[in-house]
Amino acid sequence: MNIALIGASGFVGAAVLQEALNRSHLVTGLVRQPQKLPAHPALNAVAADAYDTEALAAALRGHDAVVHAFNPGWGQANIRERFVQGTRAIYAATRQADIQRLLVVGGAGSLYVAPGLQLIDTPDFPAEYKEGAEGARQALELIQAETALDWSFISPPALLQPGARSGQFRIGGDQLLMNGEAPANITVADLAVAIIDELEQPQHVRQRFTVGY
Repeated sequence: MNIALIGASGFVGAAVLQEALNRSHLVTGLVRQPQKLPAHPALNAVAADAYDTEALAAALRGHDAVVHAFNPGWGQANIRERFVQGTRAIYAATRQADIQRLLVVGGAGSLYVAPGLQLIDTPDFPAEYKEGAEGARQALELIQAETALDWSFISPPALLQPGARSGQFRIGGDQLLMNGEAPANITVADLAVAIIDELEQPQHVRQRFTVGY
């Protein structure tokens, strides 16, 4: 496939980039600073502004699929607003570029822990992550209203961490995955496996799904 990866230098994006290249896909890495991306014959590093719909659409044209791994940065004071602004631009640019397939990397906060109760709304949800998680929840709500794109939205489990690739994990839907009384975890390398798996063999078109051990 010819994949456009927005946010290819981030924590998740870098793992998705490595997984895609290892599976012999062509990747256009769309990032603020292309020099941060590794040199690879199947990688085209492109400077991109995730908030500029027109320029982004021009860069996306001709690809088979878009992966939205964009994050404005946890240090941003207005991370929720910036996340939503960038997400709206990415959705619009994907439509303008006439690309049907879009995979959005979201957060765990919008997963349900009980009927009608999402993780982000529980008392113990970490305050320092709440604004970013609100942005990701709004990104989910926006894509759930989307009718033109063949989208998928992946939420990692509550614990996403560095670590090795095993290729083995459980797949869930809208509920937070648990290991007994503890939240499930996954390495970012295995989250990337799930993302490329979904692009290669779509199982969750117009659905949100999650993965974890």
